[in-house]
Amino acid sequence: MAEHPAPRVSFEFFPPKTPAMEDKLWQAVKRLEPLAPSFVSVTYGADGSTRDRTHNLVSRVSQETRLSGAPHLTCVGASKEEVQAIARQYWDEGIRHIVALRGDPPQGAETFEPHPQGYHHANELVAGLREVADFELSVAAYPEVHPEAPDADFDLDNLKRKLDAGASRAISQFFFEPELFLRFRDRCATAGIDAPIVPGVLPINKFSQMLRFAKLCGAAVPPWLHERFAGLDEDDETRRLIAANTAIEMVTALQREGVHDFHFYTLNRAELTYAICYALGLRPVSAPA
Repeated sequence: MAEHPAPRVSFEFFPPKTPAMEDKLWQAVKRLEPLAPSFVSVTYGADGSTRDRTHNLVSRVSQETRLSGAPHLTCVGASKEEVQAIARQYWDEGIRHIVALRGDPPQGAETFEPHPQGYHHANELVAGLREVADFELSVAAYPEVHPEAPDADFDLDNLKRKLDAGASRAISQFFFEPELFLRFRDRCATAGIDAPIVPGVLPINKFSQMLRFAKLCGAAVPPWLHERFAGLDEDDETRRLIAANTAIEMVTALQREGVHDFHFYTLNRAELTYAICYALGLRPVSAPA
């Protein structure tokens, strides 16, 4: 049986709101650090509300660990000059990777409203960041089509614009059927996209929480997944075992189809992500002496 190349992984965290959440986050960071991810991304509130906390977390990751931090940066609530100033500060601090997103509407708003002097679309943001410095830029992709896109072709054209503007790779929204991602990868190739399309993996920590996320981003939750997690709301141990097995089935199926890069939405927890990475063939790397 042919061996797969070593997988490359990246992890997403979000800025903690309380000291207790911060402790839990750093436990997760330290647990996952030995897996030597390509980078760890840090999310940004829909309305820019976590800007300082995102910056502080990325700075701390870069200073206190061997990890490469990649802050999310969006078009929401800031002018072009403000966004470029933030990017310039990151570059001056040694941050070389940004996840460039249009951003979601602020809480309570139904549609995205660009700042009067701001970027209207992610491809404009990518081009603007390219003007600041030679960042590595990741953007978002939607195997099941962005909820606001009129159709799949429009959505694919939008992805191509972001990559043509200078993005290095696209990270997909999470999904639960390997075929969804593989068909999307094929469509990208047919459209002439040759940048890496990295599958986003969401380990299911709480099924009800995952359902809320899926509704927001338009990800389908197949009937077999509902059935698999039915009755496990109060059974943490069995739910974790089922969650790990479900994700391992999916990532190993993708690995057999030549996928070797994976991005994990950790939700600031390490257990499931660590187990899935181990099943992919990753092993901890000891710190240099």
